[in-house]
Amino acid sequence: QRRSLAPSQLAKRKAGEEEEEEDRHPPTARKRQKPVSETESGECYRSPFRKPLAQLTNRPHCLDSSQHEAFIRSILSKPFKVPIPNYKGPLGLRALGIKRAGLRSPLHDPFEEGALVLYEPPLLSAHDQLKIDKDKAPVHVVVDPVLSRVLRPHQREGVKFLWDCVTSRRIPGSHGCIMADEMGLGKTLQCITLMWTLLRQSPDCKPEIEKAMVVSPSSLVRNWYNEVEKWLGGRIQPLAIDGGSKEEIDRKLVGFMNQRGLRVPSPILIISYETFRLHAEALQKGSVGLVICDEGHRLKNSENQTYQALNSLNTPRRVLISGTPIQNDLLEYFSLVHFVNSGILGTAQEFKRHFEIPILKGRDADASEAERHKGEERLKELISIVNRCLIRRTSDILSKYLPVKIEQVVCCRLTPLQAELYKNFLKQAKPVEELKDGKISVSSLSSITSLKKLCNHPALIHDKCVEEEEGFMGALDLFPAGYSTKSVEPQLSGKMLVLDYILAVTKSTSNDKVVLVSNYTQTLDLFEKLCRNRRYLYVRLDGTMSIKKRAKIVERFNSPSSPEFIFMLSSKAGGCGLNLIGANRLVMFDPDWNPANDEQAMARVWRDGQKKTCYIYRLLSTGTIEEKIFQRQTHKKALSSCVVDEEQDVERHFSLGELKELFTLNETTTSDTHDKIKCRRCVNGHQVRPPPEGSDCTSDLSQWNHCADKRGLQDSVLKAAWDAAVTFTFHHHSHEEQRGIP
Repeated sequence: QRRSLAPSQLAKRKAGEEEEEEDRHPPTARKRQKPVSETESGECYRSPFRKPLAQLTNRPHCLDSSQHEAFIRSILSKPFKVPIPNYKGPLGLRALGIKRAGLRSPLHDPFEEGALVLYEPPLLSAHDQLKIDKDKAPVHVVVDPVLSRVLRPHQREGVKFLWDCVTSRRIPGSHGCIMADEMGLGKTLQCITLMWTLLRQSPDCKPEIEKAMVVSPSSLVRNWYNEVEKWLGGRIQPLAIDGGSKEEIDRKLVGFMNQRGLRVPSPILIISYETFRLHAEALQKGSVGLVICDEGHRLKNSENQTYQALNSLNTPRRVLISGTPIQNDLLEYFSLVHFVNSGILGTAQEFKRHFEIPILKGRDADASEAERHKGEERLKELISIVNRCLIRRTSDILSKYLPVKIEQVVCCRLTPLQAELYKNFLKQAKPVEELKDGKISVSSLSSITSLKKLCNHPALIHDKCVEEEEGFMGALDLFPAGYSTKSVEPQLSGKMLVLDYILAVTKSTSNDKVVLVSNYTQTLDLFEKLCRNRRYLYVRLDGTMSIKKRAKIVERFNSPSSPEFIFMLSSKAGGCGLNLIGANRLVMFDPDWNPANDEQAMARVWRDGQKKTCYIYRLLSTGTIEEKIFQRQTHKKALSSCVVDEEQDVERHFSLGELKELFTLNETTTSDTHDKIKCRRCVNGHQVRPPPEGSDCTSDLSQWNHCADKRGLQDSVLKAAWDAAVTFTFHHHSHEEQRGIP
């Protein structure tokens, strides 16, 4: 039998033999046992199969410095050998970890199905391929498949356009562009794709830029951060600054600007316009590869501090995002183009003389044939220059991906109290000289504001009546006896009455949510009173709310499990960029002079992610200053259509002289605007389908498809409101027609 010779086993066997011996011959007195590992002679037991450790005796001698240096040099002079027998692979003199020389390759496969290739190297003949330096050969630039898989066709086209512009391939020497897509077309995603591509690759097989900066309204800083996280899934760590002390913000900005190298920890900075302006000095000390200005129409005035601070930033590549690049006049449009590509339209004076004056004269209804011809020529010239750095797609594209949107202009008659107060004001204030040369003077602003508030609700001018300000002398006697502003009385306002019906019918017949938009916080206060009175759950967003809290309430409202029925929104504070797809009905309670503000606010619900049919209600008080404002908006939108959308058949709708009729009240009309556009689609108040070829109703203005008749109503909510109180007329424009739905 084979037995183990391991020391531990030998010791055990020896101990067992001794115990057996003691059992046979028990000692009279137990002696102290010796350790098992020791022999009788006291020597430590060692296995014959283990060699004892030899004691080191070769201690290093004390060497002088020259001997030591010679010894080290002899070690380093021996070449590295791969510890593999008979290894014959490449060694070279390159250090370990360095990539071996070879053909440069793109970051992503350009031949993969669905790949979005932004740059393709020129094809070379076999002879040229032999001569080219392989270390300098350009490579494909391919969008990361993580993003290219989710981009829609128009977004892929947009990314290619942006990349061509910022890399100076469209306009040599210019690196800027304007992304002027209408709201809801995914401008944010396209710009994130552009940033990620520039930060990772270029034809030269290295990143095109080290850092990028996004400047946006304060309410959208967190939204940009969330979008980057959503689409890039943690591949990058952006730095979003939406609050903190001045010292803390300065420290973060200095740290961002000091980042260098191929692997920058936080290569994207997201900052608000206000914070940028206050801390511009810290950002101007270094350079940034790309700047993206969201809601860029805020830079329409080249004289303001924000424009000048951004313009002085050391960055060649500039992208300006704006769904409404033309808002008031062409000179503002020039400021935007000049910001992204300085000099392509000349100076401001040259632009005004060469483009703005001839185009505006040609668009006026009283223009001569020669002026119209000259205006059209200059317009074509302007379009040909600007189109090289501006991309514009309309929301018609969304009809393929989103539900139907029905936009309705609802003209509400004034109540008797409103009509009397309105006429009283016009008699007493006598604002005859309020307009000069078609422009609103400073002295007229208070009168305009008073009339706009009166159109919303008499409660908004009640304090002026109490103090008997100019235009409201004795007006307090017109209010009902015992009237108090503490409670809201919808029956005293035509628009508030219609709103009350719309909300009641929506609440009782569907699970739809509603967004209420107004330019005045006082009107939002009235909405709150109405909601408390009707026991509607609501949330409110205005200028007093912090940026962090805004993002939280928007996210909560959009949740399907959220109980809130109404979202109150101040168009000044949150009309741009917010995504409110939790609601599918939006009421624009009062118009703004700037059509872009209204367009931005109305685009909050009809966006990516919306699943329901959307209804937009634009409430106007019939025959009042609100219709004049709407007409002025139309004049500006027609100008925008000509320059940005390139629509050739936009009618010359209103002369500037007609704008002097601001301070009048037309009590006999069902819609003053409808009368002025001379609609040819209506016969005896009924719409004739289809519209005549080339008629004015094919223009951007004619959103008046159904006129002054209940039969034209396609919205069940408005039908019910009509049945409840026939106090208003309506007109509406639906995207159903663009989708071919009868």
